[in-house]
Amino acid sequence: METGSTVQDYNLAKFQLIVSDPKSKTSKAASLEGTKAQALVGKSIGEEVDGKLLGLGNVKLRITGGTDKDGVPMRFDIQGAARKRALLSAGVGYRPADEGERQRKLIRGRVISEETLQINSVIVSGAEAVAEPVKG
Repeated sequence: METGSTVQDYNLAKFQLIVSDPKSKTSKAASLEGTKAQALVGKSIGEEVDGKLLGLGNVKLRITGGTDKDGVPMRFDIQGAARKRALLSAGVGYRPADEGERQRKLIRGRVISEETLQINSVIVSGAEAVAEPVKG
């Protein structure tokens, strides 16, 4: 029999946060669970997030993309967090074989939801503070 606290923890979001540092050209992965992960729910691609909310120290991150549990990529020009089948000619989620080729592909909107599994981000400022805590 499960207790009430484990059921609540199950409903909270859990993300794999990939933090890229453009200065050193490296990236590190961090796992976010519970309230730290809930701070990202509702944010969209292009928004800046304070690292203190995520437990990463005094650093600013810009969300650049992500994928859901099935590997469906997020796309910046699709509204909301739902999956949609959009007609794509280039960009995230589709690379055409021939010039002018288009195809209908399954992609996810730009807003982070509980179904999101991986979030890609880039450091905007405060790069020296993020090096140590992200390793775990």
